[in-house]
Amino acid sequence: MEISEIGEAGLLQLVFPYCLPGTVGDDAAVLAFRGENLVVTTDVLVDRVHFSDQTTSAEDVGWRSAAANLSDLAAMGAMPLGITVGLGLPPNTQVQWVADLYRGLAACLERYGTGIVGGDVYRSTVRTVAITAFGRVESSAVIRRDAAMPGAAIVVTGDHGKSKAGLELLLDLNLGQDLNLLDRQELIRAHQRPVPRLDVVPLLNKLQPEFVAGMDSSDGLWDAIAQLCRASGVGARIDRSAISINPGLWGLTERPINWVLGGGEDFELVLCLPLPTAQALVTLIGGKAAIIGQTTATPEILLIDDGQELLLSSDSQFQHF
Repeated sequence: MEISEIGEAGLLQLVFPYCLPGTVGDDAAVLAFRGENLVVTTDVLVDRVHFSDQTTSAEDVGWRSAAANLSDLAAMGAMPLGITVGLGLPPNTQVQWVADLYRGLAACLERYGTGIVGGDVYRSTVRTVAITAFGRVESSAVIRRDAAMPGAAIVVTGDHGKSKAGLELLLDLNLGQDLNLLDRQELIRAHQRPVPRLDVVPLLNKLQPEFVAGMDSSDGLWDAIAQLCRASGVGARIDRSAISINPGLWGLTERPINWVLGGGEDFELVLCLPLPTAQALVTLIGGKAAIIGQTTATPEILLIDDGQELLLSSDSQFQHF
């Protein structure tokens, strides 16, 4: 049997029994350490899978590598301590590419008061960037996927679909001819320079919600909702009209909602928390933060669109539009 036959879900079920109990299943592992909680996450970016010279400069690869891991820390309610970098390189890699990669890493990390604390370099047939990020969080502030209660408000911290739109613009230079320059730059920057939502962590700490479940939306908005529901044993009703669609998407695809729900790599947070706290949080975040639905006691996930209900399994990623 090959990996392609069991897919990612099957592969994870294969390896989970070998992991320490209680350490897997969220965006990062939380380890008790000297009265605090150490948060650890690892992410790997591979050339021609997660980035390419056509769509991302070396600096952009560095930024995105750091941002992806910082986003996982934010999804756990943690603030960063540092990262290590494992770098696999073919011998013919340009030295300038490596220098620019680290420049992008440092630029992203500096924005959040952290930096590189070590790593490894090795020979490889393909350029690979493996990041391990470390953070810390108080026990009372840890965000997990399984903490949602029925009747919770579902909050998104910003727009979705922009990274997918930016990628498509970079892949097809003839796409989006009607976009003005600023809109085009916004979408491309969303793909090349995503912003991890570490700014939300102190806001949540200030509000001290009765409960909060959450994760980031790196694999897509609908996937995040489905995973939160599955982990918490709840369902959801999502209001299509409450989901923001960036105006620039309308000129790029006939079904922009597809990119919003399933595009991925937006690195926003999706949170489930009590309605009063959710309303206060949305106000504090501002921008495109919004309450887009609520959790339910029944396991179904419903997308309510113009009075019609689309029923999806909590085990499925959104890919039906």
